[in-house]
Amino acid sequence: MPKPLLFLDVDGVLNPVCPHPDAGFDSHTLLGYAVLLSARHGRWLRELAGAYELVWATTWEEHANTHIAPAIGLDPLPFVRFTGYVPQPDDPRVPLMELFSARKWAPLLRYAGGRPFAWVDDVIPPRLVRTSLWRRDRLLLPIDPGQGLERRHVDRLLARPPRPQPPTFGGSAAGRAAAGRSAADGSAPGGPTVRGSAAN
Repeated sequence: MPKPLLFLDVDGVLNPVCPHPDAGFDSHTLLGYAVLLSARHGRWLRELAGAYELVWATTWEEHANTHIAPAIGLDPLPFVRFTGYVPQPDDPRVPLMELFSARKWAPLLRYAGGRPFAWVDDVIPPRLVRTSLWRRDRLLLPIDPGQGLERRHVDRLLARPPRPQPPTFGGSAAGRAAAGRSAADGSAPGGPTVRGSAAN
């Protein structure tokens, strides 16, 4: 069975805004931006790679492999392409107030293709976090952008990696409840369903 995916953001997660002075971050100038990175994050991510398939889910896209990965001791990773994403008819419907915070959701679902996944980001709509609590195939972890990824997040990811959803039967109460929760975030247990399109 393949490992679950772990979608990783960079800014606000590996590159925090104002970490504690003793947190062990070094400043780098990458693509003209000041970026704070920690070798400790690299060690944690290599640990997580034992349980997950790591995937960049950041607007850095392929540049994360050129600039971020070498700085924290990671090998190149696959990445989700957000730039130029064209909304599809079966993308989940996104409320107007979430057009920014949920802009990654449809591309992530499409990349996952029904595989279990965790998503670590500093911008995740609370609605998606709530609905994911009902699903064992998803784990959404919002990160405080001030401090970034912390050990408690790593421990949470390792304690309960997402796993495939159990089969549901439409005629049962459990099946109907699962279907209702899936409709709330615009996707069926195996992946996206017809819910309109999402802007990105």
